[in-house]
Order: sequence, then structure tokens, then C-alpha cells
Amino acid sequence: MKLILAAVGRLGSTPENTLTRDYLQRASNTGRALGLGPAELLEIETKKTNKAPTKSQEAEAILAALGEGVALVTCDERGELLTSRQIATRIDKFKDRGERKMAFVIGGADGLDPELVKASAFSLAFGPQTWPHALVRLMLAEQMYRATTILAGSPYHRD
Repeated sequence: MKLILAAVGRLGSTPENTLTRDYLQRASNTGRALGLGPAELLEIETKKTNKAPTKSQEAEAILAALGEGVALVTCDERGELLTSRQIATRIDKFKDRGERKMAFVIGGADGLDPELVKASAFSLAFGPQTWPHALVRLMLAEQMYRATTILAGSPYHRD
């Protein structure tokens, strides 16, 4: 099952982007034997206009970029607070159900369209704090990597 970190906007050459891509490569390497991967970053641009895109326009761009047959996981402040092991278990369940793609979605500056959140398999929160998008990408990529290591049976310090 392909793992996708889908995010509205582009980061360019930043330390956070470099680390995000590094963790996704690690997840690809670890997950390969498990049928997980590749893990990739999909940066979604909305059409350039004089006005900022609406949440609905961003949702349309996200769905168009991901295509059909993808299990959506949205990042939303009202989402579930899951442990790393719980995230790994959820990924494993989707893989066992035969899903071809699983996308973890990060919206734009104003968050995600409520209809997209409703349509997702589940929503994930990173706590009550406000985090810069670059750090959310990095933390999510790290959790995707951690999930593959947990599922691969690597020692996990929380056990």
C-alpha cells in the first residue's frame, strides 16, 4: 500500500522539507518488505489567483491530485489523539483490507474543508497547540516512519 503525505503548498529548500523527505525515504525502505510504500510527499498547489483559495477549492485540488481509490486521513485539530502504536495499527488495518493508497492530508493555512474531514477514514490531531505546517509535515513523516518500524517488529522503546 502506497503511503502519501499530501500537503497544500510547497516548502522549497528548507531544513524541515529535507528532514520530511528523509523520514519518508526511511519509511519506504522499512515498509517495502511489509507491502507498505513507497512513502512519498505530494505537495498540492492551488490555482494562482488574486484571492486566497477557499477550503473547498483546496479540497478539490487535494482530491484531484490524489485520484481515486485512496483512504484519506485528515490532520485536524479536532481529530483523534493517537499513540504511535495506534497509528501503526490503523495503517496495518488499511493494508490488510487491500487499500492501494493511504494519504495523510494537511490543509492550507485555514485548515481543511469540513466536508473533506467528514469524508476521511479518520482525523488525526497533534494536540491542542498550533504548529507551523512545515513542522506538522515533519512530525507526520516521522510518525509514518515510526509506524513502519513498529510493524516491522523493530524494538520500540515504549514497550
